[in-house]
Amino acid sequence: MLEIRRLRLLRELGIRGTLAEVAAALAYSPSTVSQQLALLEKEAGVELFRKAGRRVALTPQAMVLIEHTDALLDALEKAETALAASRRQVRGTVRLAVFQTATLALMPMTLRTLRESYPELRVEMVQHEPETALHEVWARDFDLVVAEQYPGHAAPHYPGVDRQHLTLDTIHLAVPSVTATAGFADVTSLAEAANVPWVMEPHGAASRHWAEQLCRAAGFEPDVRYETPDLQAHVRLVETGNAVALLPDLVWVERSIGARLLGLEGDPQRLLFTSMRRASAGHPVLRAVRAALAETVRLLLPM
Repeated sequence: MLEIRRLRLLRELGIRGTLAEVAAALAYSPSTVSQQLALLEKEAGVELFRKAGRRVALTPQAMVLIEHTDALLDALEKAETALAASRRQVRGTVRLAVFQTATLALMPMTLRTLRESYPELRVEMVQHEPETALHEVWARDFDLVVAEQYPGHAAPHYPGVDRQHLTLDTIHLAVPSVTATAGFADVTSLAEAANVPWVMEPHGAASRHWAEQLCRAAGFEPDVRYETPDLQAHVRLVETGNAVALLPDLVWVERSIGARLLGLEGDPQRLLFTSMRRASAGHPVLRAVRAALAETVRLLLPM
């Protein structure tokens, strides 16, 4: 009889690639992971993996087991969801991964709503970039992710993970106000920002690639003097007269706007959405979180 905990270790090895990463993800020692996988090989009666440099290559037989392990884990998750749905109270622990802007703008009200409505619900939240968070929801490290998608830059899809629309977030060119500095007074459109300093997210971020392409389509290469993934730092650099930036409206929620916001051609918007594994989509806890997020959006971002 194959042991489900060992099968999960094999699945984790397929996701992480090394014994050390599997151990770190599941809070085991590498030696324990190695011993348990050796026992699984004995139970299966076939070779499941072999070393390939610093990583591990899985055999075709291992891939067969992983496919069935996914189905087993989905079945267990569906059973847990059905059991939770049979209770009268929404209770338990939910693990959320949320990107920075949503953490600041949406989560305080959402968490308050959940705390007041469901006192037996424990919410654990980690700030994560969407690409990483979507992968980790699929890998079962989180239960739900709040993610973003920039125009023309589709976020990755993973098997068995759903996607539900949350809201659209319009993006503007944020320019220092005339009172902050006269150096930006002549900037009234994207094309006129060709010769002023910019702040953008680091290379590799979808927002950075989108922003650069937008500037190039307007006929110039942006002078990016400042790089940071922190959009609140972008806001401060604009407000203090140091740079211009392409900022989504969500960064201004529940704070005064200390910049001139200029419209962009086509009124580009980023998409905000939530994702979870389909096997747990009916879980009362996750349905409560999605409902609370939708209510927060309705109250803070009236259409």
